[in-house]
Amino acid sequence: MKQDDKKYSGQFSRRGFLAGSVALGSSMMIPGFMNSVWAAGTDAPEKKEIRVGFIPLTDCASVVMASVKKFDEKYGIKIILSKESSWASVRDKLISGELDAAHVLYGLVYGLQVGAAGPQHDMAMLMTINNNGQAITLSHQLQQAGVTEDASLKKVVDASPKGTYTFAQTFPTGTHAMWLYYWLANAGIHPFNDVRNVVVPPPQMVVNMKIGNMSGYCVGEPWNQRAIIDEIGFTAITSQAIWPDHPEKVLGTTASWVAANPNAARALTAAVLEASRWIDTSDANRIETSQVVAQRAYINTAVDTIQGRMLGDYENGLGKKWKDAHSMRFFHDGAVNFPYLSDGMWFLTQQKRWGLIDKEPDYLAVAKKINRIDIYKQAASAVGGIALPSSDCRSSKLMDGKVWDGSQPAEYANSFAMKR
Repeated sequence: MKQDDKKYSGQFSRRGFLAGSVALGSSMMIPGFMNSVWAAGTDAPEKKEIRVGFIPLTDCASVVMASVKKFDEKYGIKIILSKESSWASVRDKLISGELDAAHVLYGLVYGLQVGAAGPQHDMAMLMTINNNGQAITLSHQLQQAGVTEDASLKKVVDASPKGTYTFAQTFPTGTHAMWLYYWLANAGIHPFNDVRNVVVPPPQMVVNMKIGNMSGYCVGEPWNQRAIIDEIGFTAITSQAIWPDHPEKVLGTTASWVAANPNAARALTAAVLEASRWIDTSDANRIETSQVVAQRAYINTAVDTIQGRMLGDYENGLGKKWKDAHSMRFFHDGAVNFPYLSDGMWFLTQQKRWGLIDKEPDYLAVAKKINRIDIYKQAASAVGGIALPSSDCRSSKLMDGKVWDGSQPAEYANSFAMKR
């Protein structure tokens, strides 16, 4: 058993997962949920066609493959994929109802709930889509100035007027902003006072670095590997080196959509969950997934830009190559997908740290409102064979040695020496 598997075996018990579903004609009754929202008459999805937004990133794979491999049809729905240009567009279309759900940044969903990512809106998170697989890319100009990692970056930043260097992330309350800020702060670089930071949509990162608009960025794949291929930048650090097996994208929607469409929410979650398991089953499935999502309709890039890092084969653009033990995961025996309350609360602690929210929130209450563990468990039962954890929170150690388990969120948020 690998070390990773030992870690997860302590959190998950196969004896603990719910009984599989029993098909009854065209509907599906799920044992253990006879008092659930659909048991009053039928469990048929309220909406047969569900419009799901995504951004051209490798981690949209499970949403795409749920449609391409027709896992959606198995649960009585049809996923209508909608390729979006930016996270702001995803946010606006979720709120307006133009999108039913989306492959979306974890921190965007939480930011909307607390009014930090736009007008306050009650949100719902149905499942985690992936762990790991993002990175921070620095420009060749910085490399030529002697920068190869965070310590040498701090020397260069300290030797220059404040604001000389610009760093990009993809959304103010999003995951990439938090990974970038955490890494810079750990190096002693204040992400707001010492450098400029700007928002750039993921597919536009490479071209903006190419024309000199930023010295570094944090984004999902394949846009870090693409910078290496285009010889404009190098990978300074992966996000999994900041937080091994960190939460990343989620299947997000609004609370009102779930309230109006509880059966459709369960069916959508089940379809994406089954696709997640399929992707992680084998390298062959990951290769096939890479070939699909590389197509013009999805990411629109060369397969080679995606496939290596999907298989865990990394290079940093400075001559180092390695097999990453914490590369992008979509399932990992269900450990990826469970909507841990502690994962959601972590993003709130960082939004508080950086002044994106001004008042101390009720961390646990917010997480319980957003993370629809009830819907996830119903979907896991419908899929069958999905292990469930023994706790709604998990413990993780980040790059600075701080341990996060969700137990004292206010103390954790205020424990950082560098904040805004």
